[in-house]
Amino acid sequence: MVSNDSEITAALQPTTFEIHNDSSMHAHHQAMQGSVSKETHFRVLITSEAFKSKMQPARHRMVYALLKEELERAGGIHALQLRTRTPEEEERQIARETVQDEESVPHVEER
Repeated sequence: MVSNDSEITAALQPTTFEIHNDSSMHAHHQAMQGSVSKETHFRVLITSEAFKSKMQPARHRMVYALLKEELERAGGIHALQLRTRTPEEEERQIARETVQDEESVPHVEER
């Protein structure tokens, strides 16, 4: 997965790009026994203008195309969880989280 970072960055010019390697949480699964790679499960968050006016399946196809070789290679990526959004969607998400955080903080009345 790491070898494809520059391809994703060049093609999508992300404003946010996070890769989380979750492989260690799945190493004990039977399907992973005898795997030639220990890096097989990833969560990826990408925020990019390139996703504007595209539905999630189209966004995911864009990323899959960039990772085609890694997905097809023996011992390559076994599981890929994608979270793709535009900068506007990211801003709305941050605003929602901020409101939720403010609502969860107990307010103390002053006397």
